[in-house]
Amino acid sequence: MSPLPVPLPHSFAETAVRGVRDQCPRCGEARLFGKWLKPVDRCPACAQDWTLQHADDFPAYISIFLTGHLTVPLLVTLVLEYELSALAAAAVIVPLSAALMLALIQPAKGAVIGAQWWLGLGGFRKERPDEPDEPDEAR
Repeated sequence: MSPLPVPLPHSFAETAVRGVRDQCPRCGEARLFGKWLKPVDRCPACAQDWTLQHADDFPAYISIFLTGHLTVPLLVTLVLEYELSALAAAAVIVPLSAALMLALIQPAKGAVIGAQWWLGLGGFRKERPDEPDEPDEAR
């Protein structure tokens, strides 16, 4: 029995948001991850094969980038405004940074997988929703 046809996302942003939310980037109906950072082999709703994804280190780079941009202003404020010692500032920043990194890496990986699918990279077939027969100007 083949899966029912599902509506495809209409934009890259919709695809990326589905990945960030741990939803299948193609159909949005099922979970993308079976474990914390391991995608399911195949979507149970649309049968998309997710073994083709190769997110590699890019999600880690994204989470490092975002964590740095969120914690450095806090670190500067703690040291300059509140005059905390380096040890006291590290006691705040290190656990916060670790928590942010862990919280951001799965959504980043979901967005990267969604981007790979949307762009047709790494063996994925580039799919788009059916376009209307008439352009908007003719209506």
